[in-house]
Amino acid sequence: MPRPIDARGQRYVPGLDGLRAIAVLCVIAYHVNMPWAQGGMLGVGVFFTLSGYLITDLLLEHYARRGDLGLGQFWLRRARRLLPALFLMLVAVSVWVALFDASQLDGVRRQVISAALYFANWSNIAAHASYFARFSQPLPLDHMWSLSIEEQFYLLWPWLVFLAIWIWRSRAGVAIFAIAGTAASVWVMGHVFHPGNLDPTRVYEGTDSRAFELLIGCALAVVRPTHFPRFGSRVPVRRVLALDVLGVAGLVTIFVLVWKTTPFTSFLYPDGFLLLSFATAAVIAAVVHSASALGALLGARPLQWIGVRSYGIYLWQWPIVVLWGAASTHVQLGKAVLQLAVTLVVASLSWRFVEDPIRRGALGRLWRQGRMGAARLRERRTGFALAGTVLAGLAVAAVGLGGLLPEVASGRRRAPEIAHLPPRLANVSAVADPTARRQSTTPAAVPFIRSFQRQTSAPTHTSCRSVVYIGDSTSEGQISSAYIPDPHKQLQAQLAKVGVRTTIPEISGARSIVEVFEGHPNGATVAREHVGEGYRGCWVLALGTNDTADVAAGSNAGQAARIARMMRIIGNQPVLWIDTITLLSSGPYAESGMQRWNNDLLAACRRYPTMRIFDWAAHARRKWFIPDGIHYYSPGYIARNRYIARGLAEAFPQGGSPSPTCLVS
Repeated sequence: MPRPIDARGQRYVPGLDGLRAIAVLCVIAYHVNMPWAQGGMLGVGVFFTLSGYLITDLLLEHYARRGDLGLGQFWLRRARRLLPALFLMLVAVSVWVALFDASQLDGVRRQVISAALYFANWSNIAAHASYFARFSQPLPLDHMWSLSIEEQFYLLWPWLVFLAIWIWRSRAGVAIFAIAGTAASVWVMGHVFHPGNLDPTRVYEGTDSRAFELLIGCALAVVRPTHFPRFGSRVPVRRVLALDVLGVAGLVTIFVLVWKTTPFTSFLYPDGFLLLSFATAAVIAAVVHSASALGALLGARPLQWIGVRSYGIYLWQWPIVVLWGAASTHVQLGKAVLQLAVTLVVASLSWRFVEDPIRRGALGRLWRQGRMGAARLRERRTGFALAGTVLAGLAVAAVGLGGLLPEVASGRRRAPEIAHLPPRLANVSAVADPTARRQSTTPAAVPFIRSFQRQTSAPTHTSCRSVVYIGDSTSEGQISSAYIPDPHKQLQAQLAKVGVRTTIPEISGARSIVEVFEGHPNGATVAREHVGEGYRGCWVLALGTNDTADVAAGSNAGQAARIARMMRIIGNQPVLWIDTITLLSSGPYAESGMQRWNNDLLAACRRYPTMRIFDWAAHARRKWFIPDGIHYYSPGYIARNRYIARGLAEAFPQGGSPSPTCLVS
């Protein structure tokens, strides 16, 4: 909250800038993968509550002084404060991507348009773009969703404040609207979020599901405005102390949430976000008291300096991280420090030469002087230079987004090499490369050499009476009631339809045949345990996705050796392998690696009479994939169960010999 231009308006509270600084630093720590800030994205929630408070306080203060809300001036000030820095950043990103990473132009073009018009969050949701799938190269404007929510709030909330004052003729009406809206928004978040959802972007970026964080700040502004009475020498010490204790507790709560949660922590939706908002409100309530010790602490010069520039810092930091170089899933301290330093320099320059002058009316003064003809030659030259620079920047950005600038470098950066991710994070282990959307997901995408003719009629029942199903995170949704509420469509029921009486699911995120993650047994161990306990029956092996990534990351165990290891353990029992597919064009989970795995499966199948391969890659549809390009939405898991059951019947039909072809579909 930079010092207000209008001295008769809001009282300047340095401690609130300190709170802004903490919020933006948490977000930065999250973006550079600091291990203690896995929940650093909660800094955005702190911004939301603070924004709701400040905007409502500004509107109510204007109403108290002048009897109206001054909406025209309010929106003009918002535009002067937000738009210049935003457009500068959008132009810079557009030109950079066009010159150095044209492969991202399609995605960036969509992001620039939606960011400029402030509907980036809904654009991301409609495009199934994920804010959390950050293990391949993300897009540089993924962070614009939060600014879109705030701008939507700036456009709508003043009208609701006007309506509340018109109905109730008092500030109390504003609080009623804010509390009612909070309850509705909390309900939406709780209703939309599903604990088994692998990607919570819809509930995380939805205006409806995040509005309560802003509205809690709005309600606070009614009861604790910045202009509450000062007590001078007669300050009630107990009251100030109680406020400071409450504020410190709120600040500690924020830090604990940032430390102990991740975007996939179910507690956050909505309880954690609600707790975050109340904690932020507690800090604000303490800081705005003129005698608050916490306010003095948060108002320290370094925090104040960062807080004043927090808008520019937030705008520039994520593009700098993304456009710097290869993505990473772990902290690289040296790079992170350099990225932060560059961000602070760029944001400081933006504040010094763009944001602060324009918010103080520099453009308006130049315009008035030009119209009156009274400007000196130097001022006219400055005006013409500024106008020319703006127009040239917009023109270059438009040309760049149109793909008409020469590409200086291909910019195709490798995805990070990850052996394994935590089970929940493994579910969002990569972002689909924008160019991958133009690739085919038809059977031709997996170049199997099909040397046998398939049966003309597919059997409907299998000779398998029991099945051990060993899978990784790509199979988790098949047995999840969160993804498949109807039990008749889950894996066990679908296998039962083709004659399987006993299904033993052994599905674990991040599982591979060789590597062990966090003590969870690998595929080979699971198979060995069942064989050791005397199991005799059929096997379905949905492994290979993580094995391919492990090999790409440098594992000594090759793909063919992994397949042979599983077959040696299982012996001569019937085995149906599920082939692999992703939508990624680079990185350890790239489709090219999956194709090599599938060809190794086919080569192994010719050596093992009891082995067959189900060609899932031939059936997988692009629309079934979530944004990570690896896992599926509910329709994908439902179809996967149905097709695998059908494939088992074709591979090992009831009353007949196994399929004469290695590949069944």
